[in-house]
Amino acid sequence: MSFALRSISLPSRHHTREAEVQEDLYSLETSISSSITIKTMCDGLRRLGDIYCDVEEIIQLPSNQVCSSRQRKMLDGEMEYSLQLLDLCNTMQEIFVELKAIIQELQLALRKGEDATIQARILSYIQLLKKAGKHFKKSTTKKTSDKMDCRMVSLLTKAREMALSLHESTVHLLSKKIEAPKQSLISKAFHKKKVVVCKEQLQDLECSMGDLESGAGHLFRRLIQSRVSLLNILSS
Repeated sequence: MSFALRSISLPSRHHTREAEVQEDLYSLETSISSSITIKTMCDGLRRLGDIYCDVEEIIQLPSNQVCSSRQRKMLDGEMEYSLQLLDLCNTMQEIFVELKAIIQELQLALRKGEDATIQARILSYIQLLKKAGKHFKKSTTKKTSDKMDCRMVSLLTKAREMALSLHESTVHLLSKKIEAPKQSLISKAFHKKKVVVCKEQLQDLECSMGDLESGAGHLFRRLIQSRVSLLNILSS
């Protein structure tokens, strides 16, 4: 009888784990929408990386190692989307590194009072964010459906949507730093009375870039791991 009880309880734990991960995704979505700040984006990237770790555990469950032909087809599609997301995350990681370097150069130019260099660095900042924005137009987005046959694919799709949203919102926030001339961080570089304030804000932004780079790297590594787990299912 004890054996029978264990057999019945396994699917229950499986569905409970999926429900917990789904709740984590909705909680993250709510958190981001209620407070759209760079700090929220940094935290969001890390949290999403942790969620991908939980999704990977679900993927590796014995009950998910055998799929129907329809589910296998859905996983094939998700593999293609995950590759696009990996490329995007890798690109964003590189962009965060470049932006951090630009900000460091801008701080140095401010200290030296080199107006030409300041303007050149601002232009580089703008162009790099525009380049980042173009990557989202190329990314394919497939909306989740609560009626999906494969719950695992539904979780992966929702997580992918969140990753795209986080990166896109981050680029939008960083762009706003130079959007309003009277209030923006960069514009204050041209007002000598506000140079101290600008330096402090640039230092904060430099730290944020480091956090964004770290968060994006954490997410990127988790994405690779979940992709490997999916490949193992499809190759079995």
